[in-house]
Amino acid sequence: MTIADIRTQAEAKMNQSITAFQNNLSKIRTGRANPALLDSIHVEYYGSQVPLSQVANVALIDARTISVQPWEKGMGAKIEKAIRESDLGLNPASMGDLIRVPMPPMSEERRKEMTKLARNEGENAKIATRNLRRDANEAVKKLVKEKLASEDDQKRAEAEVQKITDRFIAEIDKMVAAKEAEIMAV
Repeated sequence: MTIADIRTQAEAKMNQSITAFQNNLSKIRTGRANPALLDSIHVEYYGSQVPLSQVANVALIDARTISVQPWEKGMGAKIEKAIRESDLGLNPASMGDLIRVPMPPMSEERRKEMTKLARNEGENAKIATRNLRRDANEAVKKLVKEKLASEDDQKRAEAEVQKITDRFIAEIDKMVAAKEAEIMAV
């Protein structure tokens, strides 16, 4: 493995951690409805727990309402129960086959909790990025120890990995700030 391989691998893994962070951010509730909010809900389906998206169509009716359309007739009550029992604080209402999930307005206190949650997710993503930086630097040191690279190469590689890390951490900070602004917008 060369220094270029280590750098490329570290950058690819940092991209993966950013993608995972974006996914986690999308699940944090804002004032608007978002179908991704229901991704974490599992429903009992013929004896096993399956994600809601595998037993129903989840879509937006308007900015404050999510619709859940079960694919089978008997699933409506189970889906409604699963949404109600989730820790999202949602109260679904059945209208025939369609289940409407209105988003209650968030209180100031709840908005602050959500911003804390977003910051915490951001900090976890930064920690993952820094761990990847450390792993890359250790791999470079191992190459130097095995005399496959010079100490000058090590210094250059560590500086490049640090630049990549700084770029990803700045991107995480931007994403957290945007999410906080979205949460605090009334």
